[in-house]
Amino acid sequence: MNPKIKTEAVSRLFEAILTLENVDECYAFFEDVCTINELLSLSQRYEVAEMLREKRTYLEIAEKTGASTATISRVNRSLNYGNDGYDMTLARMPKKN
Repeated sequence: MNPKIKTEAVSRLFEAILTLENVDECYAFFEDVCTINELLSLSQRYEVAEMLREKRTYLEIAEKTGASTATISRVNRSLNYGNDGYDMTLARMPKKN
């Protein structure tokens, strides 16, 4: 974990997020906290991570998500050398229909 982000303020934000009880509450909170573009960027990265774990090609991912190859590469680097945050949440998510 990057010690630069481990601050009291960030911990407090994460604690606030953990109080959210459902998707509607998440929408309300994140619409207040993030710009639309920030939220769409976060969701795009998560979708890219899902597709990379499904062994999709960069071309498929770029076409489906609109993500640049730089974004796809950055997410791939996090999947391979990061803190396993993506994999932890992907493992806990129900399978897509």
